[in-house]
Amino acid sequence: MKVLIDFTIIPLGVGVSLSQYVASCHEIFEKRNITSTLHANGTNLEGEWDEVMSAIKECHEQIHQSGVPRIASIIKLGTRIDRKQTMDDKIKSVKSKLHRA
Repeated sequence: MKVLIDFTIIPLGVGVSLSQYVASCHEIFEKRNITSTLHANGTNLEGEWDEVMSAIKECHEQIHQSGVPRIASIIKLGTRIDRKQTMDDKIKSVKSKLHRA
């Protein structure tokens, strides 16, 4: 089953800059060929449920292995079975409705 996920990883006790941890997760997504789009407060992910969830698990494991003792993550996800829909499709749909008279 395909899933669209808004994922935020929050390593705790490492200071205020988290970009190195976000970058390490992004490398995992790239390595696994998972469609990802960074945004200001997280990453949008698109792919098969098991593959995406496994990549998120790998992010946690890798960050823990770097010495971070505690991690919180926020995961908002959606699935759809009536038709195929990508992240880009959803954005295009909203943009097509902007500035309509």
